[in-house]
Order: sequence, then C-alpha cells, then structure tokens
Amino acid sequence: MSQLAMTEPKTKEPRPGAHGAILVSGAGGEMGHTLLAMLAAQHHGTREIVALDLRALPSESAGHATAAYAGDVSDPAFIEDLALRHDISEVWHLAALLSTRGEKSPELALKVNVMGSANLLKLAADSAARRGSSVKFMFPSTIAVYGVPTLDAKRAAGRVTEDQCLEPITMYGVNKRAVEEMGRYYARHYRLLAADRMDCAVDFRSIRFPGIISADTVPTGGTSDYGPEMLHAAAQGKPYACFVRPDARIPFMTMPDAVRSLMELADAPRAQLTRLVYNVAAFAPSAAEIAEKVREFFPKAEITYAPTLERQKIVDSWPEDCDDSAARRDWGWKPEHGFHEAFAEYLVPKIKARYGA
Repeated sequence: MSQLAMTEPKTKEPRPGAHGAILVSGAGGEMGHTLLAMLAAQHHGTREIVALDLRALPSESAGHATAAYAGDVSDPAFIEDLALRHDISEVWHLAALLSTRGEKSPELALKVNVMGSANLLKLAADSAARRGSSVKFMFPSTIAVYGVPTLDAKRAAGRVTEDQCLEPITMYGVNKRAVEEMGRYYARHYRLLAADRMDCAVDFRSIRFPGIISADTVPTGGTSDYGPEMLHAAAQGKPYACFVRPDARIPFMTMPDAVRSLMELADAPRAQLTRLVYNVAAFAPSAAEIAEKVREFFPKAEITYAPTLERQKIVDSWPEDCDDSAARRDWGWKPEHGFHEAFAEYLVPKIKARYGA
C-alpha cells in the first residue's frame, strides 16, 4: 500500500492494462471498510485497488489497497490528477454526505453528493475513451430517493417498486436520485468524443439500499441508524433513547449482505440486466420489533423512545418495504440474513466480541 500526495507530479498517462484498476471512493466509511476487504480477497493481488477517502484510511483498511489517497471527490483537479495516476476500469463510488448531516448543510451535500459524483462519472467516461472499452460504475443509492406523502399512504403502498413514490423530501434523497439519472445519461445517451461507440460508455449499475446494520463499525448519524444504535448501546450496557416512534417501520439488511449484493450485481452479465437501478431487501421490522429482538439477546437493555421531529418525518416518508423482485429475477439476489439470522448469526456474536459483552 502506498500513500501518494495529490500534488506529486505525473509526467504521463497510465498505460491501459488488461484489467485496469478498481477505484473505491468513500473507502473509509462503513460500507467501504467491508468492501475493500472483500475486493482484496476476490482479486488476490491480481488487480490494483485504489482507495480514496476524505481522510487518511486507518491502517487495517489501507492494508487492503495497493494505493490510498486522502482527498475530496468534489475537487475536479484532484480527480483529474487521480485519473492520470491509474488506469481505472472500475469505479465503486461510495463517498457521500449522509441524510442527517445533509439536512443541516444542504449546499455541502449538493457539492459532495452530486458534483463529486459528476467528477467520478466523467473520470469513468474519460477512462472508457482511453481504454476503448466500457468502465463499470457501481453506485450505492438509497431508500431516501422515495418520498411517501402521508403515513396512510405509506401503509397503503406496502412494498414499493423502483418506479413508485419517487419524490424524496431530503437533500440526500434528492442528490442520490440525481446521480441515478446522471448514471442513466452516461450509460444510455453519452457518446464518447474519442469513439462514437456505445460499448465504450459507462456501465452504470446501482442498488437502492435500505437501512444497513453493521457489527464492525459504529453508526455515523444516518437516519436509519436507530436500529444499529440500539444494538451497540445494549452491548455496552448503555441506555438508549430511540429517535423514532415504536411503530416506525422501514426495511433493513446487514452490511455483509449489502456489500455482497453490490458484488453480485457487478459480476452479473450486462445482457441479463433489465434495469440500471435495483431495489434489494431483507427484513422490515418496526422500531419496537428491533427493540424486542435486542432484548432477546441483551435482556437488561434499556430502550426508551424520544422521537425527534426532523428524523421521524424523514423515516415516515420512506416506504415500509421495497420490492426487490427485479433483482431476484435478473441476477439471483437473495439475502443470507433474515431478521432473526441477522442478530443470531452475525450482529450479536460480533458485537459481543467487540465490547466484551
């Protein structure tokens, strides 16, 4: 692993190789932590893995990369410099400002989430032109792209498809929806200046994730983090005041299932895919049902409810569940962890070990 400064001079463009480099943005985040390890295990050193985050990666994550950078995806000069250093044939764009912080700083969210994505889509298109073949662009989208106007409408809608209720009420959801549309443009309508061939375009693939629960990293302020926050607090013997009502319901999945779904979609032949953006789903408990499950494993857990207006409103605008039949049909998606299995087989054993519970 090498740590290279953005300002280090580059004298010539990289020579395209047989496989090219894999670029992972947001590599220091909750998903990036797991993804880097899985990509490293998958490729066994046969491909260059370039990690990018706003801050220097922790040594454990950096050890899975062949090159690591600290830099801002919304800085076009930085991204252009990165493109000159590496022959990039795949982009996994995880970097984003999450929903809660995005509501506090909507202009910053727009800069990072939309302009940062635009910079990396351009990098992918330019790399495709140089390589003469398409560049895969993996993009984790979110349940926040949905917007259901009322609780009654939410309950009536039930499991929503990819094409329903697309009126997000948060800047984060608006940003992610905008990038989905930019990805559609680059995948289906963009013509490369160097070669007017669609097989040289950006191969954009996206998954709309529900709330994700990880045993390996601490929640970082996402609107769906009341689920993992409950569990982490219980394992540490700390009381927890849930920021949504007991009846609040949205879908969730485990981090290993989330990363595996991205990798399975990335490996699927393009000809099998009927969509650019897919739902995935695993389980959809209420906040009270999560609390009950936490107490099943941590009987002394102290969980109360103190809903905050802003976050409750956001959760209420998201569907109760997502219809993932297209992913199951097109590329065989199936979660390994149901609600009970997520706790019994993955979350509780790892979190108990983490905190010595």
